[in-house]
Amino acid sequence: MTEVEELKRAAAERAVEWVESGMVVGLGTGSTAVWAVRRIGARLADGTLHDVVGVPTARQTAEEARRVGIPLLDDDVPWEIDLTIDGADEVDPALNLVKGGGGALLREKLVAQATAREVIVVDGSKPSPLLGTKHVLPIETFSFGLATTMAWLATNGARCVLRGGAADPYRTDQGNVIVDADFGPIPDPAALSARLADHAGIAEHGLFIGLTDTLVVASADGITIQQRSDARKGS
Repeated sequence: MTEVEELKRAAAERAVEWVESGMVVGLGTGSTAVWAVRRIGARLADGTLHDVVGVPTARQTAEEARRVGIPLLDDDVPWEIDLTIDGADEVDPALNLVKGGGGALLREKLVAQATAREVIVVDGSKPSPLLGTKHVLPIETFSFGLATTMAWLATNGARCVLRGGAADPYRTDQGNVIVDADFGPIPDPAALSARLADHAGIAEHGLFIGLTDTLVVASADGITIQQRSDARKGS
């Protein structure tokens, strides 16, 4: 395991310490969050935890959860999620995020909005002074009108790349495509979030504003924990 993978594992396993028996837990997607899924499964197996039910943010996450023995909540009932553990591609000092590098941003945001406490786990490379400095912004778009949507994004200052290319575009779990939009550093992510959300061709975007309650960062210097000052109940 590489040093970065060790850091990801350390951050995720620290976050699992907040999981309690009887909780409904949102299970994130990606190379950091998978360590949380595995740790929860191990704690269920050894009896440290019991009666935990998961809400996966992607089909891949659901498969891993089943593999390690985490029961899953159906999506035909309203979710009341106690705690979600997920990763991020970039995080700013206000704990706003860029997500979607793994392609699950729509489901991740649905789960985040339904949770009482969103815990984000990252390695030390992900914090950034401004979103867009280190990572492009993934935008899940509909295939219908894709060229028009990409042109609209360009008029708003983005350099756009269709993930996977036109011949074989990447498809999300919902069957949509992802445009990776490079806006450069984003001085007002809330304003951009609102502008993107108002455009009909966009299914969802990767700006997560005001949803993170706790940030866990693992670096060579150890683990640091940051709490949002106006975090939601349960944090």
